[in-house]
Amino acid sequence: MSKRVKIGTGSCGLAAGAGDVLKVLRDEFPDVTVEEVGCLGHCYAEPLIEVETEDGSFYFGEVKANKDYLQKVINIDRSICTDFSESRVDLECLKVTALVGKIPPTDIDRYIENDGYSALKKALSMTPEEVVNEVKEAGLRGRGGGGFPTGLKWSFLAAKDAERKIVVCNADEGDPGAFMDRSLMESVPHQVLEGMLICAYATGATELIIYCRAEYPMAIEHLDIAIKSIEAHGLNKFSDRTVSIRIKEGAGAFVCGEETALIHSLEGKRGMPRFRPPFPTDSGYLGFPTMINNVETFGNIPVLVREGSEAFASVGTEKSKGTKIFALAGDVKYPGLVEVPMGITLKEIVYDIGGVDPNQVKAVQTGGPSGGCIPAELFDTPVDYDSLNSLGAIMGSGGLIVIGKNRCMVETSRYFLDFTHRESCGKCTFCRVGTKRMFETLERITAGEGVTEDIDFLEDIGPKIKAGSLCGLGQTAPNPVLATLRYFRDEFEAHVIDKNCPALECNALVNVNIDLKNCIKCRLCIKNCAVNAIDDNFVVDNEVCTRCNSCIEVCPRSCIARVEGK
Repeated sequence: MSKRVKIGTGSCGLAAGAGDVLKVLRDEFPDVTVEEVGCLGHCYAEPLIEVETEDGSFYFGEVKANKDYLQKVINIDRSICTDFSESRVDLECLKVTALVGKIPPTDIDRYIENDGYSALKKALSMTPEEVVNEVKEAGLRGRGGGGFPTGLKWSFLAAKDAERKIVVCNADEGDPGAFMDRSLMESVPHQVLEGMLICAYATGATELIIYCRAEYPMAIEHLDIAIKSIEAHGLNKFSDRTVSIRIKEGAGAFVCGEETALIHSLEGKRGMPRFRPPFPTDSGYLGFPTMINNVETFGNIPVLVREGSEAFASVGTEKSKGTKIFALAGDVKYPGLVEVPMGITLKEIVYDIGGVDPNQVKAVQTGGPSGGCIPAELFDTPVDYDSLNSLGAIMGSGGLIVIGKNRCMVETSRYFLDFTHRESCGKCTFCRVGTKRMFETLERITAGEGVTEDIDFLEDIGPKIKAGSLCGLGQTAPNPVLATLRYFRDEFEAHVIDKNCPALECNALVNVNIDLKNCIKCRLCIKNCAVNAIDDNFVVDNEVCTRCNSCIEVCPRSCIARVEGK
């Protein structure tokens, strides 16, 4: 029986030790066909191997870089196989990610074998106007967070008559906890580029630029190899022009996810947004008509064109068509990537796919640091653009962070504001100063120095920042605080009125205590305390203690705990 062994060597796989496993496979089993592929989405199971046979595929998670163990894998020892059914429950709808983790990322021939570039061929048999209309009729909305109709945006660029027209792929992906775009670029770079080439044909673009953050070296490497293969095969040559393709590495500024700030960065200027109009499709990069979509949007295009607008639109809801890729992270059993149909509920994603115990979850943060925290009692909400907006959250690019019951919601909102206020470019007073003042207020509250007027201040200034900011950063930065106040006001009041953190997470509002009745005097807590806060009688000096939790972690009897402080 012929076999093909595939090992995930995306960033998550390599971080988990896939490189060592790959070396043993190649050194000890030279007769076995071994392929490097991207991440299947089951990041929690890395390093991950798929053994593909004539009878089907068999998966092995958390594999070891050990010859005897890998021999069992190659021989398909079913006692160590990994069953992914528990973490997916047939809720996924793999369209955009159908080839992710299935083929070598940079092998153009394998991509073509799996219908790669067939959508481009189909598009070239149509008129540009027909392609734009196909995207319009499919109802695809931008997957970067704004949800603007993709076909409509394409039509704006297609209508321009200019010697140079530029299409930009926004691969900046600045949201903490988001890794959808990185995975697509690492695993199926040809699919993203095929979507861009179809867009170039449909809109009359002459240049394609991928603006990718420099922190994604593997994605950049794979895109670069794929671009060279495209040029070698002449896939960028249309009947009337040759489309140039290049990569621009970004420095990682969160604000450059906004399209006008991104364009400024492309031009070598400081990444700062500007007023619109003119819109980029009128005057963008170097003054030429420019259109920007994100990685996942372009990844949808080959699927859309290949299967047709009617089939594409049959998945999802009335106003949110197709599927959406989410990066599941936080207090979740099965972190990783999931692709689900629009309209699925948060409950199905968090509980059925993420494997979270319903009794252990408090909320979920959607839309990255500028999103909103949605409480568990609202998890019946369908996941689409409009439903999430109605709850004070946003779809965003697809980050989805699960927040456990042991988390403090005040500290959670402070954490997100800490990121967004520092990422402000400084152009808008409301964003530059307002988010800083919100953050300082949250700092006081979590430090036990808050007053009830602080809550009123946060509720007052948040909407003003949203209304007075120029770009999406400032317009959404207050969301985590406003949504948390909306659903978890009692936690804010406990901090400012009772001087108590119900979750025992805010260091200034808790003490560390040793239960002497159960203590066996092993002295591990004393030995591991970096600030000598525990005396020989096993009493904690909470004025000295830094609440680092080292003593709690090493105690063999679990008799050290955080308790209410002030």
